[in-house]
Amino acid sequence: MTPGLLISAPASGTGKTTVTLGLIAAFRARGLAVQPFKCGPDYIDPAFHSAAAARPAYNLDSWAMAAPDIAARIAPVTADLILAEGAMGLFDGVTTPGAAGSGASADIAALTGWPVLLVLDAAGQAQSVGAVAAGFAAFRRGVRVAGVILNRVASPRHEASLRAGLAEAGVACLGALPRNAGLALPERHLGLVQAEEHGGLAAFIDGAGAFLAAHADLDAILTAARPFPASGTPRRVSPPGQRIALARDAAFSFTYPHLLADWRAQGAEIFPFSPLADEAPDTAADACWLPGGYPELHAGALAATIRFRKGLRAFADTRPVHGECGGYMAMGEGLIDKNGTRHEMAGLLGLVTSYAQRRMHLGYRRATLAAAMPGLKAGTALVGHEFHYSTILAQPDAPLATVTDAAGAPVAETGSRRGHATGSFFHLIGPAA
Repeated sequence: MTPGLLISAPASGTGKTTVTLGLIAAFRARGLAVQPFKCGPDYIDPAFHSAAAARPAYNLDSWAMAAPDIAARIAPVTADLILAEGAMGLFDGVTTPGAAGSGASADIAALTGWPVLLVLDAAGQAQSVGAVAAGFAAFRRGVRVAGVILNRVASPRHEASLRAGLAEAGVACLGALPRNAGLALPERHLGLVQAEEHGGLAAFIDGAGAFLAAHADLDAILTAARPFPASGTPRRVSPPGQRIALARDAAFSFTYPHLLADWRAQGAEIFPFSPLADEAPDTAADACWLPGGYPELHAGALAATIRFRKGLRAFADTRPVHGECGGYMAMGEGLIDKNGTRHEMAGLLGLVTSYAQRRMHLGYRRATLAAAMPGLKAGTALVGHEFHYSTILAQPDAPLATVTDAAGAPVAETGSRRGHATGSFFHLIGPAA
């Protein structure tokens, strides 16, 4: 069984991702195979994890996945160490529990028994970090804090004060990272800039690995990891087809890695194509899937495509096409960018969206299909996540699903359908428990 650790923090923006990448790189430099996971519904961080670990990273989600499914996702791991990065703060989740919990990273720590490596932003405090660490260590039974990595330490004197506070609290200090502006990852409105857009990613990961190796106690961190006796086979949603044309480029990249793995495990073949390169879906495919991403940043380029839009419309004449979030917007009539310029999209649906009128939509979703979508029958109950800043100006087609939030309240973003075309702002995670 592979020992694991969960890397978390009191809040977002403390440096969890940099620490995770640095630890992956540092342990790989020692010759260890590291399997990364990401807690919660995040489709950006796993791409960074995969780049650092040279193996796919997968999501673990206690709201959307039942405990046996989470265990079954972990069971096939063959590695020397598991590192799971948390989302937001360690105990942050929704107030209405889902399949196995609230979606908090602490749920995964409690379920697996993986000790928590707590990343604390030390800026602006000294011995008080001991109180923070002690509070986190005692907050929830079944969640064990193995120790702390201090981030943004100002000086050796500052480090000494921080270590004194942790010692008084009885919490181990497993690293103290000096301020390092060169280890900041660029961000945009949905989180980090995508891994594939980071031109110096390999050098960044190597630098983070060297930085952690120099300032963290890798031996103590490795010793703190604990195994989780996982077993089973996860429940999977059916693939949208036997041969799937999958849009994949900088505009369409937000697909949960476990979803693609599940499709392949059920015998499906995936044929990637790039709309931004004006490629049409493969005519040998029997279904087309347009994932989420950043079509709003490439709306002009998408509107200028000829082969892509013509080929997508021809494909939809006879075979199913489904779009998630950004893919859904690209299937609509028009997309209005942040400057108010309208760009014509593929026109498979009547959807018109706008970024000139920004409004954040964020949260877990349950969807019950009102009609079939590729690979799934009407009445199928699904769980997923919605995260975008677009405003719907027109959604004239028949609704695809009845959608509610984590608390069961109705959600207006029902998706829509017309002919063989279906789409929704809903990012599919899996079957409802």
